[in-house]
Amino acid sequence: MQNNSFPVVVQAVPGADFTVYAYMLDGTVRKVSVKHLVELGGVWEKLKDPDFFRNALTVLNDTVAWDLSGCFDPSDCIDIDPFTVAECEAVADPLQVA
Repeated sequence: MQNNSFPVVVQAVPGADFTVYAYMLDGTVRKVSVKHLVELGGVWEKLKDPDFFRNALTVLNDTVAWDLSGCFDPSDCIDIDPFTVAECEAVADPLQVA
């Protein structure tokens, strides 16, 4: 985060083992593991389906989210607090060719 501003996710890319790479407005890439949430079940249960995990992953409400309705409705999604995302480990861009 820069200047104590509200963290904003601009892109979310699925990774292995319930990991998401969150590309932040400040230029950092955050590695977000949601494995512990998926194991809790409840609302997170849907993420156990690998196709849903990959294909419903998006950015809604300026953060990592999974679109539940397919309509990109910000009120009908599972999302992660953007401050939680911003506190995750900063990593090198996994999409950059080595």
